[in-house]
Amino acid sequence: MDRGRVYQDLDLPLTIGREEGNEIQLNDERISRFHVKLQQDHEQIVLTDLESTNGTKVNGEEVQIRILRFGDLVSVGRSVLLFGSREQIASRLHSIRTGDSVDGDGDNTDESLSSKPDLGFELNYEDSREIQAALHILDPPEIPHRLSPGQAAQLAEVLEFVHSRLRSLMNSATKLDADTMALNYRKWQSLIDLQSRIAEYIRSIGEPEE
Repeated sequence: MDRGRVYQDLDLPLTIGREEGNEIQLNDERISRFHVKLQQDHEQIVLTDLESTNGTKVNGEEVQIRILRFGDLVSVGRSVLLFGSREQIASRLHSIRTGDSVDGDGDNTDESLSSKPDLGFELNYEDSREIQAALHILDPPEIPHRLSPGQAAQLAEVLEFVHSRLRSLMNSATKLDADTMALNYRKWQSLIDLQSRIAEYIRSIGEPEE
């Protein structure tokens, strides 16, 4: 019933859910009554899962809190929402490919961008997942701004821990042939432990202690 619907010119903050009272109401029994919230923090749009029953995914990853960027796919229940208009997504792709700013009055229309050969793959596909895949690979997240000195030190400590563990694992890999690298079982267990610790960091950020 909601397939193909476009939501635009909405004021923030807003909520998405199954019941009346949400600015975006979706007819999906797997979505919670009030499933997610979108709010603006400075120039960024922040998505927060409202302790929904079936969770929220952005670009296929389970999240509790996430900064949204044009082209992100938000999965709630059986519904998938594409964040941003086609023009906004095309402009972001143009910025990623060229490093140019897409703000202002420049010619950044969908028609002008789709004529560029380096955008042909992304913009000639109608499947939004193809567009999202290109964006997700080409545009890694930035380090957060406006951190206090203590927060910056904590973030640096976490990143240094992850970096040092990954460096140790990479250095321990053995080359088997031209296309294959191998880790011994103990190092593989260490890699799994690192992945688990990163998941815990993400969860603790999304679900802070009261």
